[in-house]
Amino acid sequence: MKEMTLRSSAFNDHTLIPSEYSHDRGDVSPPLEWSEPPEEVVELALVCEDPDAPVGTFTHWLLAGIDPATTSLDAGEQPTGAVAGRNDYGTAGYGGPHPPVGDDPHRYFFRLYGLSEPSGLRDGFTAEDLQDALQDKVVATGTLVGTFAR
Repeated sequence: MKEMTLRSSAFNDHTLIPSEYSHDRGDVSPPLEWSEPPEEVVELALVCEDPDAPVGTFTHWLLAGIDPATTSLDAGEQPTGAVAGRNDYGTAGYGGPHPPVGDDPHRYFFRLYGLSEPSGLRDGFTAEDLQDALQDKVVATGTLVGTFAR
């Protein structure tokens, strides 16, 4: 498995995600950038999950069908040709952090996957659909962790 570097100009790994990217402030996804994927990658997929949610892992963002020539996303951007999955708020696209008031900071794992074959996913796919689509296709990954508390 090859590593891709995933980072954000809005926060560093294991540091606080600014509130402008939270659920309370309109669900604007943070800017992200990553290293060029290996040659065998034909599609990128992106996930953001909170494993610290009281109900178990909460999915905040699912994107697939990202062109491997893409190496960054501006704040709030969905790349041309990409498909958005349904987050655990029940909407397509990004749903920002919204942990219970008073909880210790939650961790938000942004994971980028480089796939050797197309995922075949369509708008509205679920986290389960993505996990199925990733089987035996992931050749590169990158992870960025942000934290958030209210």
